[in-house]
Amino acid sequence: MKRLNTKHNLIRLLVTGILCCCAAFANAQDAAIVQKPAATATTKPPVVAVKGAADLVNTFFKKYKEEGTSAAVDYIFGTNKYFTNTAGITQLKAKLDSLRQGVGNYLGKDLIVQKNASNSLVFYSYLVKHEIQPIRFTFMFYKPQNDWVLYRFKYDDQMDAELEDAGKINNKHP
Repeated sequence: MKRLNTKHNLIRLLVTGILCCCAAFANAQDAAIVQKPAATATTKPPVVAVKGAADLVNTFFKKYKEEGTSAAVDYIFGTNKYFTNTAGITQLKAKLDSLRQGVGNYLGKDLIVQKNASNSLVFYSYLVKHEIQPIRFTFMFYKPQNDWVLYRFKYDDQMDAELEDAGKINNKHP
Protein backbone atom coordinates (compact mmCIF):
# COMPACT_ATOMS: atom_id res chain seq x y z
CA MET A 1 0.00 0.00 0.00
CA LYS A 2 2.83 2.32 0.84
CA ARG A 3 4.23 1.87 -2.62
CA LEU A 4 0.85 2.74 -4.22
CA ASN A 5 0.59 5.86 -2.06
CA THR A 6 4.11 6.97 -3.07
CA LYS A 7 3.28 6.39 -6.73
CA HIS A 8 0.09 8.37 -6.33
CA ASN A 9 1.97 11.25 -4.67
CA LEU A 10 4.60 11.20 -7.42
CA ILE A 11 1.92 11.49 -10.12
CA ARG A 12 0.23 14.29 -8.16
CA LEU A 13 3.56 16.13 -7.88
CA LEU A 14 4.31 15.65 -11.58
CA VAL A 15 0.87 16.96 -12.64
CA THR A 16 1.17 19.94 -10.28
CA GLY A 17 4.62 20.71 -11.66
CA ILE A 18 3.37 20.55 -15.23
CA LEU A 19 0.45 22.84 -14.42
CA CYS A 20 2.76 25.34 -12.71
CA CYS A 21 5.15 25.32 -15.68
CA CYS A 22 2.27 25.82 -18.12
CA ALA A 23 0.91 28.73 -16.09
CA ALA A 24 4.35 30.33 -15.84
CA PHE A 25 4.91 29.88 -19.58
CA ALA A 26 1.52 31.42 -20.40
CA ASN A 27 2.23 34.43 -18.17
CA ALA A 28 5.62 34.89 -19.81
CA GLN A 29 4.01 34.81 -23.26
CA ASP A 30 1.41 37.42 -22.27
CA ALA A 31 4.13 39.73 -20.99
CA ALA A 32 6.18 39.28 -24.15
CA ILE A 33 3.38 40.29 -26.51
CA VAL A 34 3.90 43.86 -27.57
CA GLN A 35 0.86 45.77 -28.62
CA LYS A 36 1.09 46.41 -32.34
CA PRO A 37 -0.31 49.67 -33.67
CA ALA A 38 -3.54 49.35 -35.57
CA ALA A 39 -2.88 48.37 -39.13
CA THR A 40 -3.20 51.27 -41.50
CA ALA A 41 -5.23 50.74 -44.60
CA THR A 42 -3.23 50.49 -47.78
CA THR A 43 -5.85 52.22 -49.85
CA LYS A 44 -4.88 54.70 -52.46
CA PRO A 45 -5.11 58.33 -51.48
CA PRO A 46 -8.08 60.09 -53.00
CA VAL A 47 -7.52 61.54 -56.42
CA VAL A 48 -6.75 65.21 -56.03
CA ALA A 49 -7.82 67.08 -59.10
CA VAL A 50 -5.43 69.69 -60.40
CA LYS A 51 -7.68 72.74 -60.23
CA GLY A 52 -6.93 74.43 -63.54
CA ALA A 53 -6.65 71.23 -65.56
CA ALA A 54 -9.84 69.82 -64.04
CA ASP A 55 -11.65 73.03 -64.97
CA LEU A 56 -10.51 72.64 -68.58
CA VAL A 57 -11.84 69.07 -68.69
CA ASN A 58 -15.17 70.07 -67.12
CA THR A 59 -15.62 72.92 -69.60
CA PHE A 60 -14.73 70.58 -72.47
CA PHE A 61 -17.44 68.10 -71.45
CA LYS A 62 -19.99 70.86 -70.91
CA LYS A 63 -19.37 72.08 -74.45
CA TYR A 64 -19.36 68.49 -75.76
CA LYS A 65 -22.81 67.98 -74.27
CA GLU A 66 -24.41 71.34 -75.02
CA GLU A 67 -22.67 72.63 -78.15
CA GLY A 68 -21.32 69.52 -79.83
CA THR A 69 -18.01 67.99 -80.82
CA SER A 70 -16.67 70.90 -82.83
CA ALA A 71 -17.08 73.49 -80.06
CA ALA A 72 -15.55 71.18 -77.46
CA VAL A 73 -12.52 70.32 -79.60
CA ASP A 74 -11.99 73.98 -80.57
CA TYR A 75 -12.12 74.95 -76.91
CA ILE A 76 -9.63 72.36 -75.66
CA PHE A 77 -7.14 72.91 -78.49
CA GLY A 78 -7.55 76.66 -78.05
CA THR A 79 -5.87 76.40 -74.65
CA ASN A 80 -2.50 75.87 -76.37
CA LYS A 81 -1.38 78.55 -78.83
CA TYR A 82 1.11 76.11 -80.37
CA PHE A 83 -1.59 73.88 -81.86
CA THR A 84 -1.72 75.63 -85.21
CA ASN A 85 -2.47 72.70 -87.53
CA THR A 86 -6.03 73.72 -88.30
CA ALA A 87 -6.37 71.07 -91.01
CA GLY A 88 -5.44 68.34 -88.51
CA ILE A 89 -7.85 69.71 -85.90
CA THR A 90 -10.63 69.91 -88.52
CA GLN A 91 -9.96 66.29 -89.50
CA LEU A 92 -10.02 65.24 -85.82
CA LYS A 93 -13.36 66.97 -85.30
CA ALA A 94 -14.84 65.29 -88.38
CA LYS A 95 -13.71 61.81 -87.30
CA LEU A 96 -14.88 62.28 -83.73
CA ASP A 97 -18.20 63.70 -84.88
CA SER A 98 -18.69 60.73 -87.20
CA LEU A 99 -17.92 58.30 -84.36
CA ARG A 100 -20.25 60.19 -82.05
CA GLN A 101 -23.13 59.86 -84.50
CA GLY A 102 -22.67 56.08 -84.45
CA VAL A 103 -22.61 55.66 -80.66
CA GLY A 104 -25.77 57.56 -79.76
CA ASN A 105 -26.46 60.48 -77.46
CA TYR A 106 -23.98 61.56 -74.82
CA LEU A 107 -25.02 60.37 -71.35
CA GLY A 108 -22.14 61.38 -69.10
CA LYS A 109 -18.57 60.58 -68.16
CA ASP A 110 -16.68 58.49 -65.61
CA LEU A 111 -13.11 59.19 -64.59
CA ILE A 112 -11.01 56.08 -65.29
CA VAL A 113 -7.73 57.42 -63.97
CA GLN A 114 -5.94 60.64 -63.15
CA LYS A 115 -2.16 60.66 -62.80
CA ASN A 116 0.11 63.50 -61.85
CA ALA A 117 3.61 63.12 -63.26
CA SER A 118 4.59 66.32 -61.47
CA ASN A 119 3.04 69.63 -60.48
CA SER A 120 3.29 70.60 -64.15
CA LEU A 121 2.07 67.51 -66.02
CA VAL A 122 -1.21 65.70 -65.45
CA PHE A 123 -3.05 62.90 -67.28
CA TYR A 124 -6.81 62.22 -67.30
CA SER A 125 -8.59 59.26 -68.85
CA TYR A 126 -12.38 59.26 -69.07
CA LEU A 127 -14.99 56.72 -70.08
CA VAL A 128 -17.43 58.82 -72.07
CA LYS A 129 -20.84 57.18 -71.96
CA HIS A 130 -23.15 57.16 -74.96
CA GLU A 131 -26.35 55.22 -75.61
CA ILE A 132 -24.79 52.48 -77.73
CA GLN A 133 -21.18 52.20 -76.60
CA PRO A 134 -18.55 54.15 -74.69
CA ILE A 135 -15.61 56.14 -76.00
CA ARG A 136 -12.43 56.80 -74.05
CA PHE A 137 -11.01 60.31 -74.01
CA THR A 138 -7.50 60.91 -72.72
CA PHE A 139 -6.16 64.35 -71.96
CA MET A 140 -2.66 65.36 -70.95
CA PHE A 141 -2.15 68.88 -69.67
CA TYR A 142 1.08 70.77 -69.18
CA LYS A 143 1.69 73.84 -67.06
CA PRO A 144 4.84 75.52 -68.42
CA GLN A 145 4.41 78.61 -66.23
CA ASN A 146 1.12 79.81 -64.78
CA ASP A 147 -1.61 78.28 -66.94
CA TRP A 148 -2.54 74.76 -67.90
CA VAL A 149 -2.57 73.99 -71.63
CA LEU A 150 -3.53 70.91 -73.61
CA TYR A 151 -0.47 68.80 -74.32
CA ARG A 152 -2.09 65.67 -75.80
CA PHE A 153 -5.64 64.61 -76.66
CA LYS A 154 -6.72 61.17 -77.85
CA TYR A 155 -9.93 59.24 -78.15
CA ASP A 156 -10.68 55.61 -78.94
CA ASP A 157 -13.35 52.97 -78.62
CA GLN A 158 -11.11 49.97 -77.84
CA MET A 159 -11.63 49.59 -74.07
CA ASP A 160 -13.47 46.31 -74.55
CA ALA A 161 -10.47 44.73 -76.30
CA GLU A 162 -8.15 45.93 -73.53
CA LEU A 163 -10.41 44.50 -70.85
CA GLU A 164 -10.59 41.17 -72.66
CA ASP A 165 -6.79 41.08 -72.95
CA ALA A 166 -6.43 41.92 -69.27
CA GLY A 167 -8.67 38.98 -68.40
CA LYS A 168 -6.60 36.41 -70.25
CA ILE A 169 -4.34 34.03 -68.36
CA ASN A 170 -0.77 34.73 -69.44
CA ASN A 171 -2.19 36.69 -72.38
CA LYS A 172 -3.27 33.47 -74.10
CA HIS A 173 -6.59 32.76 -75.73
CA PRO A 174 -8.79 30.21 -73.94
